[in-house]
Amino acid sequence: MTLKLTNIILGTISAACVLARILFKATFSAGELGWDDYMILATLVFGVPSTIVQDIGTIKHGLGRDVWTLSFGTITVFVKWFYIIEVLYFFNVAMLKLSLLFFFLRIFPAKSIRRLLWGTIAFNICFGIAFILAAIFQCQPISHYWEKWDGEHLNGKCVNVNALGWANAVISIALDIWMLVLPLWQVCQLKLAWKKKVSVAMMFFVGTFVTVISIIRLQTLITFANSTNPTWDQADASNWSTIEINVGIICACMPALRLILVRIFPRALGSTQYASNQYYAKYGTNRSGVLRSGHNASASGTRMGHDDEFAGKNAANAITYTTTFEVRHGDDEEQLVPMDDLSQKGQRVRSSGSSQASVSAASTPVQANMPPKGFS
Repeated sequence: MTLKLTNIILGTISAACVLARILFKATFSAGELGWDDYMILATLVFGVPSTIVQDIGTIKHGLGRDVWTLSFGTITVFVKWFYIIEVLYFFNVAMLKLSLLFFFLRIFPAKSIRRLLWGTIAFNICFGIAFILAAIFQCQPISHYWEKWDGEHLNGKCVNVNALGWANAVISIALDIWMLVLPLWQVCQLKLAWKKKVSVAMMFFVGTFVTVISIIRLQTLITFANSTNPTWDQADASNWSTIEINVGIICACMPALRLILVRIFPRALGSTQYASNQYYAKYGTNRSGVLRSGHNASASGTRMGHDDEFAGKNAANAITYTTTFEVRHGDDEEQLVPMDDLSQKGQRVRSSGSSQASVSAASTPVQANMPPKGFS
């Protein structure tokens, strides 16, 4: 009963998180769906069959029960379903990591980190394909996988399934650690107070929860392929695999869920930037000259290069200029982290935005001892 409840509850929560993320970005957000969204959606598409197979396949046919209480036919059916679960697990692990890596590509503009991310994506794709194929063809013929348990079918052979499971788990954990180091390295380069850096880093540290679950799952693989009571001994490995995938999906959706909650409860969950965004959206630009809007609509603002008092008294001798900005951007995940500081040359980088600036100047001779205020 515990296995069934864990499977259904976590499967429902992770599906709700993904659907909320996709529907919000497709309907209410100005940002477009990205590759990270498609990857997490693919993880869900193959995660739902995993939940169903776990429920009507392995659990129904003996998972968590003593093998000696089951008929021979039931055991064979159980192993067939377990074979499907194993292949789907390898696929879901690879897709989940791809979703996070494409999310990092969305928020990190610097070329150095993007090269590392693309390299990690390529490695993860190779990692996923290799283990999916290894899982499918681990026995020759394939049917030997669910026939060998009785010790009577000796007309086939299998690779070391235990080694296959351990190799996948160790590489997966190493990738998780690497994928945690990459964003934290970038956070350290942010020109922010240490408290703000810690706040941003905590968003990425959520991913360590999945890594901890993966490490806990390792100890369940000790007798994974060598058990004489597979329906009983493989219950823990199956349960922790379910927890790992579903918690990973939930963690991957957390940035988008935060945006949804901020949209619903802006005063309670929004930051101080939300209030300043509202001010600048109503009255003008911020100090950097870029208008920030907390809404999806486009915004424009105009800034004068000198104050009104000086302009009134010295209009004849003043140099005046006007800078006009037209900024359009969505409220995508990029706004969670001020990644402008990560641009190599200090230029503003906006993944979904455009700006136009025009400067016009008209002047008459200016007295050397009276430089106009606000001019630089």
